[in-house]
Amino acid sequence: MSKITTIPYITGFTVKPLSISGLGIVTFTDGTNEVTPNQLQCEAYGYTYNKASGTCSTFRYNTNLDRVVANENNRTYGSGNSTETGTNNTLVMGENNTIKGFSRNNIIVGNQNEIANGVNNANVYGTLGQATADNSIVLGGNASDDNLAERQSIHLMYGKQTTSAATVDSNLNNTAASYFVIPDNTIVYFHATCLTVRVGGTSASGAPGDYLSLIERGVIINKSGVLSIQRERDVIKASGTTSGWVATAAISSGNFTIRVRGANNMTLEWACDIKLTQIKTGVTL
Repeated sequence: MSKITTIPYITGFTVKPLSISGLGIVTFTDGTNEVTPNQLQCEAYGYTYNKASGTCSTFRYNTNLDRVVANENNRTYGSGNSTETGTNNTLVMGENNTIKGFSRNNIIVGNQNEIANGVNNANVYGTLGQATADNSIVLGGNASDDNLAERQSIHLMYGKQTTSAATVDSNLNNTAASYFVIPDNTIVYFHATCLTVRVGGTSASGAPGDYLSLIERGVIINKSGVLSIQRERDVIKASGTTSGWVATAAISSGNFTIRVRGANNMTLEWACDIKLTQIKTGVTL
């Protein structure tokens, strides 16, 4: 959005142009508030009025041209595939797949799959699978008349570094404040294989190279925005001083996470390889 150099009011008008969006849409102001101009006001200042959309424009936006310019690095094989504006470096093989806008480095193989807006580095295979998280691998196992993402598996990675005995959320792709979102009216079985290793810290107890591996598994259900979880844990192997170290599947502000706890003055690196089996019901639970 760019501001327009101050333009005086035209005699007889109480509004004037304020700003122009990247799509060429002109927003007006009455001096206090932003307003959408009518045809008379728009054309009085030399702009073009679109009666169908009720918008005032500096130019007619050409979506086909934008798609050619923005999506020049994509490759699609098959009919009915769509790559929306801002999609780059994407490979699609199949029919009737959709790559939503502003995404990069994705692969789809199959039919009727979708990669959500802004998702990068995702792979989707099968039928009616949907990737909503960066770096995810999705297998859609649906009939052609099922709903999008109705039955699918999702492969994710969570990570964290800890330096104390505080319990903290690990994050999707080890990216702060990033989580996998469980959709409304959806049930998910999760199987999280977690590994942590000490890489530093001043504690004299134990040493770098101490490690712990464990599995968290269970079920999360989202009933119209209200999430609940049932879970269990198996410790697989441990070596060295690992007292107090633990990883626990949890719900954090309505999202799925693995909460981890290390020990004071020990620097631990955590990685959790997570597989989700999802049923998105399409009904109110």
